[in-house]
Formats: sequence, structure tokens, C-alpha cells
Amino acid sequence: MNGPGQPVRFITFEGGEGAGKSTQITKLSEALDAAGVDHIITREPGGSPGAEEIRKLLVEGEPDRWDAETEVLLHYAARRDHVRQTVKPALKAGKWVICDRYADSTMAYQGYGHGVNRNSIAALYGLVADGVAPDMTLVFDLPVEVGLARARDRAAGNTNAEDRYENMDTAFHQRIRDGFLAIAKTQPDRCILIDAAEDVDTVAAEVKRIVFEKFGIEG
Repeated sequence: MNGPGQPVRFITFEGGEGAGKSTQITKLSEALDAAGVDHIITREPGGSPGAEEIRKLLVEGEPDRWDAETEVLLHYAARRDHVRQTVKPALKAGKWVICDRYADSTMAYQGYGHGVNRNSIAALYGLVADGVAPDMTLVFDLPVEVGLARARDRAAGNTNAEDRYENMDTAFHQRIRDGFLAIAKTQPDRCILIDAAEDVDTVAAEVKRIVFEKFGIEG
């Protein structure tokens, strides 16, 4: 259980393909469990039944399946359901929420990557998110070529691979990386940059240190 008077937290993990976010979320979850912090793990797109249905539309199929504006709308339709059905109820129940991707991914992938007007994306966030914003965002950064190689190794032999974005060209993924770096630079109070090129245990130790120090957790 979370300690008396301890505020709940919403922590998001962001980064390009192959950055190791999902592995690091599992590692942080184990550390939070050991420290007695009640929490849930969730993801975007997805994280609720309706949003998971939309996820299939976004991460499977040919790279040119949707135009960029349609992708933004699909992401925000999924986000609306996720926030209403999963994130807000968990926070209200006193649980921390640890989320694999959130609104920064839409800005990086569709705004920076595909060139959709960023002010329009920000306006959708204001409309859809019900005021739910992360207390902390960890941005996992590594060279594009390294991340894509990791992602493709992970997907090898998986007939149900969610590889639509991974099949987009390298220049697209470089724009995504640049977008995440820009977001982290302009919002330093919320975003912390993590060197995802380090080995798994080194990254996990750094993530735990940052989160525990920031929010005063012992363990």
C-alpha cells in the first residue's frame, strides 16, 4: 500500500523503437512492488478494451495504411478511452500509473515524424486528456540504427509482430528521435533523458534511482 498522505503519481516511459521501455517498466514495477508502492502498468496505444482494438489498427499492416492526420485521430480516440477507463480510475483509487507511451509519442511520431501541425496535436491533447498529465516522463534515447536493429531482432519469427512503424524509413525514425530530444529539452522539469544504449541492468538501476529520489521512496 502507498503510505499515508503519499500522492499518487503518473509516470510515462517514452522513446523510439527498440529503446527497451517495456523491459524497464517491468524492472521499475518490481522495484515499486518491493517498496510497497501500489501501482498499475499500462500502455498506449491500448491500455483499455476499446483502446486495444484501436491499437491493432495502428501497429499492424502496411506502413502507408493511414495518412498522418488519421493516425493522430486514432491515437487520440484510443487515448480518450484509456484515460477514462484505466488511468483516471487507478489514480482515483490511490494507485500509481506507469505507462508505456503517452501523448509525447503522438507529438514525436506524428508531429515531428510525419509533420502534422504540432499546435493541432497539442489542442487535441487539451480536449481529450481530461487534465491528466504525467508527473514524470523518462525519455529513453539511443541511435536510430541501434534501436531499429533491436526491434527487428525482437520481431524476428513473430507472425503477429506489431511492426508497422518499424517498417517506416530511417529518416522518419531520426525525426522521431529528434522530436523526443526536443520535447525533453523544452520540458526539463518533467522529462528526464535516459541513455538507453547502456546494458539493461545499468539502465534499470538509473531509472530506479531517479524515480525513488524524485518521489522520496525508500528502498
